[in-house]
Amino acid sequence: MIKLKRVYEPVARGDGRRVLVERLWPRGVRKDDGRVSEWLRDIAPSPELRRWYGHEPARWVEFQRRYRAELRRPARRRLLEALADEARRRTVTLVYAARDTERNSARLVREELEKIPAG
Repeated sequence: MIKLKRVYEPVARGDGRRVLVERLWPRGVRKDDGRVSEWLRDIAPSPELRRWYGHEPARWVEFQRRYRAELRRPARRRLLEALADEARRRTVTLVYAARDTERNSARLVREELEKIPAG
């Protein structure tokens, strides 16, 4: 099972393994406070794409296209496949910092994870 949650929301027992999928560490969050089990910054959008997007809703469609292309690169694909395998065995919560709960990279990561076949 793959869940999504803002890093600023309280940790819940049902979150399972909490994986931060952001390039930058979230402001105001201490690295040792238990909100994140693992930080997969290499799965996040590239710095150039992140800066270009700037959370501008008008750029969302193009951001999705560009980010999905980045996620098809071999190194990122391997990270996605490993995460998808883990999510088949236990709950994984993709943790993100963006304020927009509908238009964020974690949502796209989850969609891509759900497309990966078992095996």
